[in-house]
Amino acid sequence: MNTVTSIKENAYKQPKNHAWKVFKNQQYLYYMSIPFVLWVFVFQYLPLWGWTMAFQKYKPGVSFFDQKWVGLEHFRVLFGDEHFYQVLRNTLAMSLMGLIAGFIVPVVFALLLNEVRVQVMKRFVQTVSYLPHFVSWVVAAGIVTKMLSTDGGVVNDILMSLHLIDKPIQFMAQGNLFWGIVTGADIWKETGWSAIIYLAAISGIGPELYEAARVDGASRLQQIWHITLPGIRPTIIVLLIMSIGHLLGTGFEKQFLLGNHLVIDYSEVLDLYALNYGLAMGRYSFGTAINIFNSVISLILLFAANGIFKRFTNESIM
Repeated sequence: MNTVTSIKENAYKQPKNHAWKVFKNQQYLYYMSIPFVLWVFVFQYLPLWGWTMAFQKYKPGVSFFDQKWVGLEHFRVLFGDEHFYQVLRNTLAMSLMGLIAGFIVPVVFALLLNEVRVQVMKRFVQTVSYLPHFVSWVVAAGIVTKMLSTDGGVVNDILMSLHLIDKPIQFMAQGNLFWGIVTGADIWKETGWSAIIYLAAISGIGPELYEAARVDGASRLQQIWHITLPGIRPTIIVLLIMSIGHLLGTGFEKQFLLGNHLVIDYSEVLDLYALNYGLAMGRYSFGTAINIFNSVISLILLFAANGIFKRFTNESIM
């Protein structure tokens, strides 16, 4: 009886002793992580207290306990607004286009760049490709607008020189082209930067695998298909899951800077909707309700994507 009891006590103490031993051996790493944990708590979790505004008729300058509570009234107004569904359509359309193009193009670009054998050319192309990432969207939007302009725009000049069009096209005034313009501008700006992580993953693949494939007579395309892509599959899946989690978080800078009153039916997204009909009109509670909807849907998409990939590919982020 005493032996059984001692075994149970040792089994109970072992996890505690093991955890303490791990902490003791890595205590300096834990100490170094404290500032980052505090930063995340202060800037990511503490602001969640502001979500209570969505259930109040918030008035600035009034104490928390004196605010008028209205329950789900702002959410009922939100879901009853027809304009909200138009904005949601724009957000989903641009997000899906950006997700597909922003996922495929950097992978293909990284694969092609990895096949370049002249190192000087490879470094030059890589440097030029990720430089637009460091340009603000204010400057980038100006470049895109000028390129698509009817007055000396390079795109219209090329199309007219090839006799594909008879007169310049007003790209920035046609709503049906706006989603494609935003997606193209985003690809131009972020492809090089997004490809860096794929290039890093490719560099971690053992060169002996390629040597063995060449001995077996595999072409470069077959090496990419059977070695490179399977080697970076975990990286691709993790980044894809994270991108799906941010599907509604398309931002507002691109749409705000490239849009105008002629294409507002296609350019307005959830963040701009919250800005225009929430903060700009002093409806802080309504703007908070929009952001809560955005966050909840993003969380659902993240867990759903993670669960699907975990089940079918055994790859996940949690």
